[in-house]
Amino acid sequence: MTTQEVATQLVALCREGKFVEAIHALYSPEIVSVEATAMPGGSREAAGLEAILGKANWWQENHEVHGATIEDPLVSTAHFCVRFTIDVTFKPTGRRHTMDELGVYQVKDGKIIREEFFYSF
Repeated sequence: MTTQEVATQLVALCREGKFVEAIHALYSPEIVSVEATAMPGGSREAAGLEAILGKANWWQENHEVHGATIEDPLVSTAHFCVRFTIDVTFKPTGRRHTMDELGVYQVKDGKIIREEFFYSF
């Protein structure tokens, strides 16, 4: 798949709420994921599909999503970025807020090999 095809498929799956399916379909086994800040008890960086799936599971267990807007990707040769706007409640505290997040992805051999997220916290 080209970078454009990977980006288009990621956005389509995310818009359908199929985040785990997107990981299985589009991520390289050597994926590296970097967050703007460390999750509770974790680090900013996670590597490998198992770690990424664990991170996704933690997100789903600890957040209630009320709505989301996922913009079309901006694509270059080997990278693309996507803006996510998410109305979410962090379940442990009950705090509801709107996240404005930018995901930057790197593609190699038709798979996402790196993702990095930028947001205010």
